[in-house]
Amino acid sequence: MTARPSVRDAATPRTRSTATGPTAARALTAALRAQVLSGALAPGAPLREEALAAEHGVSRHTVRTALAALAAERLVTAQEYRGVRVARLDDDEVRSLQHLRAALECEAVHLVAARHRAPWPDHVLAPARAAVAELAGTDPADWAAVQGAHAAVHLALVAAAGSPRLTDAYASLGAEVALLLLHARPRYDVAGLVAEHTAYLADVQVRGAVAVREHLTHLADVLHPPA
Repeated sequence: MTARPSVRDAATPRTRSTATGPTAARALTAALRAQVLSGALAPGAPLREEALAAEHGVSRHTVRTALAALAAERLVTAQEYRGVRVARLDDDEVRSLQHLRAALECEAVHLVAARHRAPWPDHVLAPARAAVAELAGTDPADWAAVQGAHAAVHLALVAAAGSPRLTDAYASLGAEVALLLLHARPRYDVAGLVAEHTAYLADVQVRGAVAVREHLTHLADVLHPPA
């Protein structure tokens, strides 16, 4: 069984981490994020302060700081009497996330289309196409790389609008989108993602916001088919 990432170097004895304050909290946040997005920590798994502090050799204050950061990314949820648990993406949450992504992505496509007629100039979509090529070259076993390349496709499309604030808003959804793709992993392979996103970049130039909504709704339907 593969060991879960830890903020402690493997060669360091199991003593309290020498990292303190923000450094320790950032390291623990990154370690827990990696566990959630790899599936090592399953949806609904409890995250208990005392156990995490002992496992990673940090203070409970550091654990609380890390869990708060993950909650802000919507990777964990905190409920009264139930504590902190790895987030589950139910139907409402999936569709809400996809609606938000659509709002941002549709606006970006609208801004690009206002400047360029279809087909858009090669330079406009070059970064997004490069991200699709990177996705095609990823090792299917390295799901973190697949998640990163998938995110880069959509972020490059949004960035093509030339609005830093729009790009930053979209980038802030990165962790939650990666969790969404993890949930979809049993229904997708790399070849399927590449084909779908290659077609999407062609379609969005012609049909604009309609193509965006269809693309994002499709993933929601894959995870939670309409009744």
